[in-house]
Amino acid sequence: MEKSFYYSVEWSEVSYLKDALEAMEIPFVIEQNSDRLQLEEGHVAIVFPDLLVRVYGGVHELFGSHGRRYPE
Repeated sequence: MEKSFYYSVEWSEVSYLKDALEAMEIPFVIEQNSDRLQLEEGHVAIVFPDLLVRVYGGVHELFGSHGRRYPE
């Protein structure tokens, strides 16, 4: 999967978000200790590929903000 953008979330939110994304059939991966990402203590990254605008709208609504660009 080519990584496009991500959201940094607390561990306590991962289960809910994972279930919601799987129900919406949106591709994603979870990264914990990435050399590329600066994550706060107790946070993980939920990483996405490029998505269709309609699909991205659902992700934006779920997270309540725009994702951060995944570093190249």
